[in-house]
Amino acid sequence: MNIHFTHRKLQTSKANSKHNYRGVLTTLLLIAFLQACRIQPSDDVQPTLTTGKPADQYTGDIATTWAALQLKLTKTTAGFTPPVASRAFGYAGITMYESVVPGIANRKSLVSQLQGLTTLPQVESGKAYNWALSANAAQAQILRSLYPTTSATNKVYIDSLETVILKTFKDTDESINQRSIDFGKKIADALFEWSKTDGGDAGYTRNFPASYVVPVGAGLWQPTENGQKIPMQPYWGKNRTFVKSNNDLPMPKPLAYSTDVKSAIFSQYMDVYNKSKSLTQTEKEISLWWSDNPGDSFTPPGHSYSLARIAAVTAKANLAKAAETFARTGISVADAFILCWRCKFTYNNLRPYTYVRLAIDPAWVPFWPAPPFPGYPSGHATQSSSAATVLTALYGENFAFTDDSHVGRPDDPLRHISFKARSFTSFAASAQESADSRFYGNIHTKQDNETGLTEGKKIGANVNALAWEK
Repeated sequence: MNIHFTHRKLQTSKANSKHNYRGVLTTLLLIAFLQACRIQPSDDVQPTLTTGKPADQYTGDIATTWAALQLKLTKTTAGFTPPVASRAFGYAGITMYESVVPGIANRKSLVSQLQGLTTLPQVESGKAYNWALSANAAQAQILRSLYPTTSATNKVYIDSLETVILKTFKDTDESINQRSIDFGKKIADALFEWSKTDGGDAGYTRNFPASYVVPVGAGLWQPTENGQKIPMQPYWGKNRTFVKSNNDLPMPKPLAYSTDVKSAIFSQYMDVYNKSKSLTQTEKEISLWWSDNPGDSFTPPGHSYSLARIAAVTAKANLAKAAETFARTGISVADAFILCWRCKFTYNNLRPYTYVRLAIDPAWVPFWPAPPFPGYPSGHATQSSSAATVLTALYGENFAFTDDSHVGRPDDPLRHISFKARSFTSFAASAQESADSRFYGNIHTKQDNETGLTEGKKIGANVNALAWEK
């Protein structure tokens, strides 16, 4: 796909860009009207005072366009499995926020609030900053650092988007431009250095570590129909969470293993088996919509980041609000994957594929092939619920939106089902459907989903409880 970064192309394509980002070209079309959004005045910041236009007087499309490009990078860069991707969204979201927070009057930095983050570069007191350029430089810098192995084409996309936004938003005073760019780059570099200490650095190089010894025993995870003998990221749960209170959350135990037809756990897997025999067309479409397989999509945490983008675009959020949206969402999905994976590899629960074939029907074929890691709890449910909790805090309990994240993708070649946009009246409803989709796909039990939704709310609530506001 060729991308032409010309002003004429951007203007003529404006009508085609809403919050559908089919490829990087459509994401860049948002830039078309940005020149009309340059307003004036001043603001006070934390911890020092700057002059110039505050961050909330820049359009949020600066942030949402960068988010769209990160979604593309995640889909097209090898090794970005769901846990690895969640971490990248966490650091990119925090970088976006910290690069503009000195220009937001009523918001605080996350320094000393996130584990291990003790200091960050500061703005110069009394100097003017262009927050569009700070955010732009910071995003370009952090994405280059987080996705060093991405393709040459993707690296050109990063460079080109950075150039487009710089040309669109630069001030006549070159000293302001350079000061702002330097600040954004310093923030990105400092946050990337901090990221190297969390246990997940370069996780894309070790998704299936040969050093891991798979536990063996009754009721424990076994390789499923995909034949992957080493499960995905078995050590991910040891990584540092962003929020300490999330790290301290206890891990709820699953139902006791048994193959007794009268046991509670047998009933759980029987429900999956029965559902596989009675799937409606709508349930199949829901299962496909939320499948988010790595390599074919931007992964489940990417889907949540996409919903954050859709929310910001739908609400016409300014740069300040959009940056906070991506920071909260990124932190929530990153912590959700750490805690979910910690729980998965503590209990090592069987997937329905294995249990049903063992205890119910030896010839059973589920609707979807099972992912290569333990089932309990559901990663989809946990991270969707966590993201929904932070997005609800920002946009309200009755925020209606249409999720068109996958519109335009070709029909699924195995099931011959189309990707149809989904509409919701709340983020909680989208999280519930995300969880349900894994039951419809026959790869999770109801207890997997229910536990994930419950724990995800706790994770998101702890993110919301950070001191965001002065």
